[in-house]
Amino acid sequence: MVPLRRICLWLWALATLAKAATDNRPTILIFLADDLGTGDVSALSMGCRIRTPYLDGFATESTRLTDFHTNSSVCSPTRYGLLTGRYAWRSRLQSSVLNGDSKPLIPSTRPTVASALKASGYRTACVGKWHLGLDWAKDAKGKPNYSAPFTGGPLDLGFETFYGVAASADMPPYVMLEGNQSVVEPVEKFGDSIMPKRIGPAAPGWKAEDLLETVTVRAIAELRKCREDTRPLFLYIPLPSPHTPIAPSEKWKGRSGINAYADFVMETDNSVGRILMALRETGRSENTLVIFTSDNGCSPAANFTELKAAGHDASAGFRGAKADLYEGGHRVPCMVRWPGRIARQGSSDALAGMTDLYATCLAAAGVEQPAVGGEDSVNLLPVLFGRVKSVRESYIMHSINGFFSIRKGPMKYLVCRGSGGWSEPTAKSEDYQRLPIEQLFDLNEDPKEQSNLVRQRPEDLKKLRVELESQILAGRTTPGPESKNDVPVQVEKE
Repeated sequence: MVPLRRICLWLWALATLAKAATDNRPTILIFLADDLGTGDVSALSMGCRIRTPYLDGFATESTRLTDFHTNSSVCSPTRYGLLTGRYAWRSRLQSSVLNGDSKPLIPSTRPTVASALKASGYRTACVGKWHLGLDWAKDAKGKPNYSAPFTGGPLDLGFETFYGVAASADMPPYVMLEGNQSVVEPVEKFGDSIMPKRIGPAAPGWKAEDLLETVTVRAIAELRKCREDTRPLFLYIPLPSPHTPIAPSEKWKGRSGINAYADFVMETDNSVGRILMALRETGRSENTLVIFTSDNGCSPAANFTELKAAGHDASAGFRGAKADLYEGGHRVPCMVRWPGRIARQGSSDALAGMTDLYATCLAAAGVEQPAVGGEDSVNLLPVLFGRVKSVRESYIMHSINGFFSIRKGPMKYLVCRGSGGWSEPTAKSEDYQRLPIEQLFDLNEDPKEQSNLVRQRPEDLKKLRVELESQILAGRTTPGPESKNDVPVQVEKE
């Protein structure tokens, strides 16, 4: 006689297989490019002179969000916003970004889009640039031991698998990580003509030029696992490019005819195309929600002078670039594809932001949001499905130096004298102290943010100031349980 326990195990296994076979929830794939400007995809900008055929093809199959913004104009806080659905300035990170040896920014107790999807039965994978801190073990001198396992990373925040790098490709340690430790011991020092400033521990033979290809191959491998693992997949691909070091592989050097940055954008486009091709090979492409966006605007490291000489505008006519509060710092490309659900060649001018991807992905998977989390996230599916024109009234942006801006309708209010980042005017500008401490722009009439309206429209300024302050103090901008910021948040920085 077969033991009852074995019969129960068989029945459980059959039930699990039956559930997997009938689980029609979509695969969810998020591409997060690194420092790709809103004008760097040729199908999306008249001022683009870089060839991006794969992203152009994706654009014809997608709906484009033309008024989409990152919650910050730099890397780490944007990634925090995407994964948690919460503005990063509610955390301890009030300015700048993390390093490769920084403490984790997201506590393991905070829900992420990955942890919520994993709990509902999704396979969850992260391939690429993490840049949200890792809790490295320390050696006898108190320095990070990059050869020992770490905690506080992707595996502690809902991802079953992780393969990538700790931070930006120009930050040590220069070594691939898998799961919760380095693939090899970083026993060498890395620093060359491409990356002369941040010298640090590196894997033997480390080459910045190889990183994008390494990430691409691994992302394709994660998709190919779908042949054996029938669970719905959430695959987050925070690409390491075209961020510095601007290091296209040998195969792509000179291909653009413009400069190394343009070459690197072309190689990034090719990587996205290859990953999407692998998605089609899984047979799941028709039931996959694919989101392509960027973590902030284009960096000045791209060499704007050279790009301009070739007729290319990485910010698509908008003022500013990465790190800034001006539109070029946080307005980024965003294209969303879900065959049969989201219109092909569609376009929406609804105000939307990076934090909204949290609620959107959970809604697409039919997963109820956890009671805690997603404090600043709104589900964009009603907009993408064409059911409503807009789902949010305002959005808050933050610059590298910790300055605030808020959008509501066409009006944009900035609590700073200049760009808030690297573009002129900055605190080093000759006339900086003579500039007004607040800025107000009507983006319908002045999309290039040239005419400060603080004197002409004081009532608009007052309303936006009150709304900004109230949303910051409230701890959240969406309905839900009471929430508090992790630290006191200062609206004015000067």
